[in-house]
Amino acid sequence: MSFPNSEAPVPLPLLWSVCIAVCSLSVALPILLGVADIPITEVAQALVGNGSIQTKIIIMDIRVPRIVTGALAGIHFAVAGLILQNITRNPLADPSIMGISQGAILAVTVFLLFAVYLQDPSANTLHALPVAWLPVIGTAGGIAAGAVIYALAFSRNLGPLQITLCGIAVGAVLHATAIGLMSGWGSTRMELLLEWLSGSLYARTWTHALFLLPFTIVGLLALPVMRRPLDLLRLDPLVARSRGVAYPWHFSIALVLSSVLAASAVGVVGPIVFVGLIVPHLARLLCGRRTSLVLPMTITLGAVTVTLGDLIGRLVGQVEEIPIGVITAICGAPLLIVLLRRLS
Repeated sequence: MSFPNSEAPVPLPLLWSVCIAVCSLSVALPILLGVADIPITEVAQALVGNGSIQTKIIIMDIRVPRIVTGALAGIHFAVAGLILQNITRNPLADPSIMGISQGAILAVTVFLLFAVYLQDPSANTLHALPVAWLPVIGTAGGIAAGAVIYALAFSRNLGPLQITLCGIAVGAVLHATAIGLMSGWGSTRMELLLEWLSGSLYARTWTHALFLLPFTIVGLLALPVMRRPLDLLRLDPLVARSRGVAYPWHFSIALVLSSVLAASAVGVVGPIVFVGLIVPHLARLLCGRRTSLVLPMTITLGAVTVTLGDLIGRLVGQVEEIPIGVITAICGAPLLIVLLRRLS
């Protein structure tokens, strides 16, 4: 399989105008719509600090931080997927397939297990656990999984396909270990962990958004510097070196960057499937293969996908909302089938 070699089929001014409109809707609609029916005038007042206390709590303490957290997480997953697809030269690579998400899942599972017993064995709500540490723990687990894959790849001089298979194998072992640990939990604790594993923005607050923000800033600042290496890492290592790329060094930086972005997002919202796999391909479909265009489009579509997917889950499920991970899985599976046919 290889990446489709296509130029942007849509004129860029029109493309970005549509993107700006969709981004505006992906922010406005989740603020305006929800289980609580709030008139648009009251929403506007709450956004500027006026209105009733109840409305301000719903808008500024529940809906807005949830949108910000979802947008940041979507950016993380999408950019991590784009980086992994470039450096492995595999159009089906993403954080979950490469084992990075599984590393974060195992780390968080172990952390939550021991945190429950250290803090309060009878804790029955996620808020009773030290959630603020989850991004750090998830990042550490994801980087550790990425380090294992990196070590195996370079010690055995593996090619793109072998690196992907190595990531799948490492991820399978980590996932099986996490499932084994879960089997020893009581029903209440299992329910808490399953909620997190489904990928959810439920009860996400400004604290979660602020924990993600430093990772987002560092990642986005690194992308312009890594733009040319990411372009050349899609080539054969010998060709990339002949064009001035320090292959092991740039590969390592890209792998660490993708690991940090993906793992920190998993730590905050859980594993949201298909975002890292599908969004980069949608960006290439719209923009062609120029990284200078694909990167901002990937960032935009990543944020939009998660925020609108979460809105769908809230509106369809109402009080018993559907987790965003379920929505992306339902919508992403048919898109993946179309993608496979396009890449074959």
